[in-house]
Amino acid sequence: MNKQFFKRMIGLLTLATLPLSALADVQILDEIVAIVDDNVILRSELDARMQQVRANIAQSGQDISEERIRREVMDMMILENIQMQMAERVGLRISDEQLSAAMARIAAQNNMSLEQFREALNASGTSYTAAREQIRREMVLQQVQRGNVNQRIQITDQEIANYLESEEGRKRTAPEYHFAHILVAVPSDASSAQKAQARQQADKIYSALQGGKQKEIDALLKADNVRATDLGWRKQPDLPSLFADQASLVQDGEVLAPLESASGFHVVRLLESRGHNEVIAQTRARHILLKPSAIRDEEATRKLAADLRKRAQSGESFHELAKAFSEDIGSAQEGGDLGWSNPGQLVPEFQDAMEATPIGKISEPFKSRYGWHIVKVEDRRMQDVTMDLRRNMARNILHERKFGEELDIWLRKIRDEAYVDIK
Repeated sequence: MNKQFFKRMIGLLTLATLPLSALADVQILDEIVAIVDDNVILRSELDARMQQVRANIAQSGQDISEERIRREVMDMMILENIQMQMAERVGLRISDEQLSAAMARIAAQNNMSLEQFREALNASGTSYTAAREQIRREMVLQQVQRGNVNQRIQITDQEIANYLESEEGRKRTAPEYHFAHILVAVPSDASSAQKAQARQQADKIYSALQGGKQKEIDALLKADNVRATDLGWRKQPDLPSLFADQASLVQDGEVLAPLESASGFHVVRLLESRGHNEVIAQTRARHILLKPSAIRDEEATRKLAADLRKRAQSGESFHELAKAFSEDIGSAQEGGDLGWSNPGQLVPEFQDAMEATPIGKISEPFKSRYGWHIVKVEDRRMQDVTMDLRRNMARNILHERKFGEELDIWLRKIRDEAYVDIK
């Protein structure tokens, strides 16, 4: 029995696969089985977790001694207890809104509405309130782990480059294509006339697809020797060899001219692609942010923003005004420069105002959750971000790989540093 199996059996409940039976109410008994720093673990808590683990192990068909189950469960509960105390010390909380959203996601993953999920819990003898609190605890633990482990992870540009050049990296970050495929079948013993007729059918389908003639397409697809299929999303190496090499040369919506194989004539259309020719509209802008305060109320802040706009329109440097007045610590010293931004990268109010402002012009003052802004649009461009997306994908893959390793190291560290007295 390896350690990874035990982690799966007694690890933290995941939100995506949380079984309803794991959330049953338990009776609290005042018997301490372990002291962990400033907190305790009760026998009732230990018994409830062991009952859950026994059920999971039984479902897996494994045979594990009661002593080992107790030892491993106790170790995991001690680690959880340490992390919950860390969360309490820094004031980490999960709001009711966040928790309700998480419950809704769990319900959806079980193909239920939230009300159906509540009813299913009640039918299984589980308190909905207890379920919410257990999920809240899991969310706190996840945040504690991310906050402490992410800062231990460093991924260099060279690591990303090396991964992208590796066989695994090329395959996992390769573009994906969604093709529709139509085969005009030709019997293996077909005559020249039959082949010519099939070729004409394929040419007609190709022309109808190019012209968007749906009625004609529907009629042509009714022929006995014509089969239409959706190939779904596939990476280039997984596409049929007949047109795999052409995939990267095709634009979304484009139809390839009929291709011949031993089975007949093929007409394929690229419905969608991702990780390939990812061209987006980018905007380069500067802004000035002003925040209302006890000294300067909302209206005074708006008026100051309007005054700074007039000064910039009258010839004063927006760059210098931003350095002198902007309260955005991330951009003020750069003259308010936000660099090139992608759609959806900025808050909606800012995105809308920026998109409505012509190049070289300054927006009217507008408010976001950060305060009052004026924005000057410097330039716009269409940019191919395919390589940026591949690098981000590689970074995420490497981060996930390192996260597991660093999490184990960090958990051992906090366990070693904690005061633990097992009764």
